[in-house]
Amino acid sequence: MKQLMQTLQVQRWDDHRYYHHSRINQTLHLISAISFLVAYVFLFIDPVVSALVAWLISMSTRQIGHFFFEPKGFDEVNQATHEYKEEIKVGYNLNRKIVLLSICAAIPVLAYWMPQYVAWAVPEAYEDTPIRMTAIAWLFLGVAGLVFRVLQLWKQESLTAGLAWAFKIITDPFHDIKLYHKSPLHLLRGEWIDTMDHVGTHQH
Repeated sequence: MKQLMQTLQVQRWDDHRYYHHSRINQTLHLISAISFLVAYVFLFIDPVVSALVAWLISMSTRQIGHFFFEPKGFDEVNQATHEYKEEIKVGYNLNRKIVLLSICAAIPVLAYWMPQYVAWAVPEAYEDTPIRMTAIAWLFLGVAGLVFRVLQLWKQESLTAGLAWAFKIITDPFHDIKLYHKSPLHLLRGEWIDTMDHVGTHQH
């Protein structure tokens, strides 16, 4: 357990210092985190609402931040190129995200035009409309994406690394609120980039 928590701490710190320099990205992560918490609550009330909130709001804001606002040049803070950071990323790097998001985008198209290709992953009670079918298929995709990456990390590194990452992903909404709750204020002051002054002195 101690090793798992240490691995989780390292993964969280690396994720912050490498991939969240943009204050816009941080603010979008704050929005994403709050909406993910709403999705968590609705998972026990109405899984359709949960999935729609998670994918249409939470994932959209989060990935818009990464794709469009996070700097892609040389990282002076960590002395690392964008290519290096993408190569060492523990979770889904931009290329893996493109694959995942492409599958996500294809699901509603299939649910509307060729529902038989989605129905196998959806309980019969949710096959009545394309929207409900899409939502439940998106829930399945989220779980599948989590499990798939855990298995990859297990093979590439260790089971501890995979489990730590899974726990990180599930608890990210709480951690992101803690990290980025002041980011909107920084934006209002015209601070577009987090200078990450704390990185040089931080110890794991």
